[in-house]
Amino acid sequence: MRRFVCCVSAVLVACAGCSPVSLGGAAGTVVAPPAASHAGPTANVKHHWPIQHVVIIVQENRSVDNLFQFLPGASTQSYGLNSQNQRVQLQPEDLAAPFDVSHTHSSWLTEYAQGSMNGFDQALCKGTCPANAAYAFVPRSEVAPYYTLAKTYAFADNVFETDQGPSFVSHQYLVSGTSTVSDSSSNKASNNPATPAGGDTGGCDSPRGSLVGVITPQGTEPPNLRTFPCFARQSLMNELDAAGISWKYYQRSLGAGLWNAPDAISSIWSNAAEMAANVVTPPSQVLTDIANGQLASVVWVTPTQAASDHPKVTDGSGPSWVASVVNAIGTSPYWQNTAIFITWDDWGGWYDHVAPAIYNSFELGFRVPLIVVSPYAKTGYISHSQHEFGSILKFTEENFSLPSLGTTDARADDLSDCFNFGHGRAEFKRIRAKYGAGYFLHQRPERTADVDG
Repeated sequence: MRRFVCCVSAVLVACAGCSPVSLGGAAGTVVAPPAASHAGPTANVKHHWPIQHVVIIVQENRSVDNLFQFLPGASTQSYGLNSQNQRVQLQPEDLAAPFDVSHTHSSWLTEYAQGSMNGFDQALCKGTCPANAAYAFVPRSEVAPYYTLAKTYAFADNVFETDQGPSFVSHQYLVSGTSTVSDSSSNKASNNPATPAGGDTGGCDSPRGSLVGVITPQGTEPPNLRTFPCFARQSLMNELDAAGISWKYYQRSLGAGLWNAPDAISSIWSNAAEMAANVVTPPSQVLTDIANGQLASVVWVTPTQAASDHPKVTDGSGPSWVASVVNAIGTSPYWQNTAIFITWDDWGGWYDHVAPAIYNSFELGFRVPLIVVSPYAKTGYISHSQHEFGSILKFTEENFSLPSLGTTDARADDLSDCFNFGHGRAEFKRIRAKYGAGYFLHQRPERTADVDG
């Protein structure tokens, strides 16, 4: 097994040609950021829109009805039907809920109930689970930064998780638009991989004997098709490399992991130098890179467990974490040419009332929230158009003149309805949050054991 080790200094060191910066202050805010650097091949790229940086912030396990129940103008519903077709009122539940509703592919099928959307009371649950655990919403006061972002910029209430599975496969869709086990196969990874001992894993660094379930175009998941979770498949990272466009993927730990998407793309994983340069831990390093003028052209930002919004493991700091990244960009020169997409990787088992379109045996899944933040984003706009994870990929490909991956990005729209490039740039207003950047910069590294994503 390969292991890549990198150390991130606690002391901020200025980039070449930049002055040292401070991320101190009472709230850990970015102070006097340097001019953004655009050196290298990326500087010569032609942009379809006035966007030079695409930042994809990926949080964990929330549906639209669960997380944005009270957003004005959004399509939400405060009740659902159970398997007996009885009305169940959604109940408030802390963001840091002490339980985790199952969100495997089989749980998706149970909740979907062949389109009736009334099987959520049949879902399994881990932890201290109340009755009708899936029928819940997060109180608005606990996620105030998310509401501020959604009301200030653009919110899409009709974004569907492209796949019908949990975190590992969803993160593959967010970099490849598919979870196929290879470019030459139509079979897709359908669940989280497991080690021989039964622990969570994922990627080419997984222990020998690790396997991930596979679904066929016919919808069967034969045990004999389970495969090692390392894929000979193209990704957006490969397209960016071919075009000389910089990218980085920020994640909670290096090596195998459910949320560590590049580790499962064999062509990326096998290039040790590329992994060391582009796959970065801890996630808070993105704040340092922004302050030092080193933001790559395309960036994925995944969280620590504590800041993930993932039930049973989050401490509720996710909204502050997302706000810290947005505030860092918004108060830097990057604001003038950046598009930020904030989404959640899967529905997490939570109730949602909108039935997805079904394109094949594994697509589409349930709705997840999406917030579009940019000086060019429409203000206070609710998009009711249908989007999916491939929409984020398509926007990125069109903006940087990249070819299509030929997966869900070919089918999806490009989210252009969320933007108004014909008007001037909007001035950034800082997002208020409980914790500032300093809180995340000074956190100790997490243990590397994964959660049930």
